Amino acid sequence: MRFDLITLFPDFFSSPLSSGLLGKALAKNIAQVYLTNPRDFTTDKHHKVDDEPYGGGVGMVIKPEPIFAAVESLPLGNHREVLLMTPQGEPLEQGLFKTWAREYDQLAIICGHYEGVDERVLSLVTREVSLGDFVLTGGEIPALAIVNGVIRLLPGTVGKEESLKAESFEEGLLDYPHYTRPAEFRGQRVPDVLLSGDHGKIAQWRYEQQVERTKQRRPDLYEAWLEQGKIEK
Repeated sequence: MRFDLITLFPDFFSSPLSSGLLGKALAKNIAQVYLTNPRDFTTDKHHKVDDEPYGGGVGMVIKPEPIFAAVESLPLGNHREVLLMTPQGEPLEQGLFKTWAREYDQLAIICGHYEGVDERVLSLVTREVSLGDFVLTGGEIPALAIVNGVIRLLPGTVGKEESLKAESFEEGLLDYPHYTRPAEFRGQRVPDVLLSGDHGKIAQWRYEQQVERTKQRRPDLYEAWLEQGKIEK
């Protein structure tokens, strides 16, 4: 899968793209990440990518010309989505990661900055995406979240792919509690069921914990889960 990141700060991605599972996946060519700087497509001597907003106001707006040129310079995949990272976009959630991993071979991600991009850039965009109801200095952090979230779902990235199936949000529920050695730490014991060796009881306990944890921590997810016709075992 190919990722094209349209960013004014390509150096931001140097360390994250070479670290951990993400770095290993890229080294194994499970995915490819390419960085494109809109400044490289400017025609003035100062490589200016922003300008004052029409109508007045504070801040600067990214001009349309360098963004259009940057996106149009990219090779066109068979199934490509062009994303704009913006607080005004649809909330990023696990279902989007799964859709992109299954159905697309290319994601082009535009990282916004300043007060945003010229509205005409939206004619290039197939989906606007938000990391949440807050504002960051730029779109690089949300873009990196997408790269990470999608690549980890691609075959070969995670050593034991069955571990992905029990994660938070995979079945509409949060994950169950995890424990490891020692069996007791500072007066806190691992639940006896996990030490029993009874895999049926362990599976049932984990499921019950998922349901209860979701009900307590994310009642919105719990209600959506119930609406899907799920029944507590």
